[in-house]
Amino acid sequence: MFGLFGGKPRSKLGKWLDKRGMSQEWLMKKSGLGRNTVSRLAAGDSEHEPTARTIKKIMKAIREIDPNARTDDFFDL
Repeated sequence: MFGLFGGKPRSKLGKWLDKRGMSQEWLMKKSGLGRNTVSRLAAGDSEHEPTARTIKKIMKAIREIDPNARTDDFFDL
């Protein structure tokens, strides 16, 4: 249930946020997505598959920080 050493499980997106000190709150505001959606994506909830529209919103926000970011850096498509 929990990641290594009792921490939260994290997806590639969650790890990217953590590495840069970015919060899920930041991503919510920049992407316009809801708290539950961002939380599930950052945790790597395997039951929650993002829509193309959701991925587009996430990538638009991420590219403000990293213009070279690619969708497949975060999502297994």
